[in-house]
Formats: sequence, C-alpha cells, structure tokens
Amino acid sequence: MSQKVNILIVDDHPFIIQGYKNVINLFPDKSITFQFFEATDCRSGYDIIMQANEPYDIAFLDVSMPEYEEKNIHTGEDLAKLLNAEMPQCKVALLTMHSESLKVQSIIEEINPVGLVIKNDLTFDNMILALTTILKGETYYSDSVIKFLNNQQKEKVYVDVIDRQILHYLSKGINYDDIPLYISISSSSVKTRKENMKELLNIVGSDDETLVALAKDRGMLL
Repeated sequence: MSQKVNILIVDDHPFIIQGYKNVINLFPDKSITFQFFEATDCRSGYDIIMQANEPYDIAFLDVSMPEYEEKNIHTGEDLAKLLNAEMPQCKVALLTMHSESLKVQSIIEEINPVGLVIKNDLTFDNMILALTTILKGETYYSDSVIKFLNNQQKEKVYVDVIDRQILHYLSKGINYDDIPLYISISSSSVKTRKENMKELLNIVGSDDETLVALAKDRGMLL
C-alpha cells in the first residue's frame, strides 16, 4: 500500500530546492510517494504554512533567508517555530551553512528539530539517511553537529532569545536606547545584556558594530 508524504522545502536558492527534490525522488522505498511544496524566503514560507490545505509531514528549512519583517519572521528558525505551533505533527529539519557551536546550540535548545544538517556535511547518501531516519521518527544530526555535541560540555555557552533579538536590532542600526520600542525590555537591561555579550566575546571598549560582526562570526546572529 502506497504512503504519501507531504514535504515542505524552504530555501532561497531554487537550484538547492531542486537538488533536494531530485535526491528525495530517488528514495529506495518505492512504496512511499512524495508530494512537494516549495517556498523561497520567509514571506513565501509563512504564506505556504498558513494557507496549507493539508498538513506537511516533513519540512526542510534553510536557516538564513530573506526576512518577512511584518510578521517578525527573520529566519528559518522562526518558520520552524511557526510550524511547531500550527502543525505540531510536522517533523522539522533545519539546514544551515553555520557550523559555529553557538549557532548549533541555539537551534537545538530553541527549536529541538528532528533534523539538523550543516550544509557542508550534505551528500547524496547523507540526505537519504536523513530522510530515512526522520521517517522512522528518529532524530538526524549531521557529522559536524555530532562533533559539537560530543564537545558540548567543554564548550558550553548560552545565548538566549532576548540576546539574539538585541543583536538583530543592533545589526539593523537601531540604537540600544530605542530597542525597548521593539521588545519588552528596559534600555538599562539592553545595555547590561550588551556588555555581558561583549565580555563573553572578549570585546573591550568597542562599538556595537564590532559586537555585531563578531557575534555573527560566532553564530550568535545570522
């Protein structure tokens, strides 16, 4: 008996979407048929989730994509949170070029996806293995993610959602005094958190641009 699996793929590079589809269509279990749904940025990703006629079974989401500011959807992680809320049975896998330990950690702690793949780890065989694992209801992490998890206790650093929101608005050129207009936090708390992040990154007496640049390099900010 044939099993139909609805797969949502969101990536801002259409040729990558096509590549994923080509690999998935070669899945060895021919009793499974795949129906694909595609989006190429946060806006179209939001729309295809909210306007879906039937739930998606699996979603492969790129992390870094053009934003949908009006709906506060800035990354694939935000789309993952939306899917978790709207379609809790959907198995979400995130794919990213960012292999920094802080980025991997934040994705696991905030999203807890059933799949997390560093794109540099991705091969034909790994994509098939990831799909097989997820269809079985198990969690798939690519090699770089596993390496991070093995070293996690030695490298444990925590950056919470508020810190990441502060970094996001600083990266948009918004002064820290004005950030409370966008999130529920006082300007003094913003300043304290900003200084704590500078200390975390061993930054002394530098401007916000340096903080944002280094945070982005370390995976704290896309």
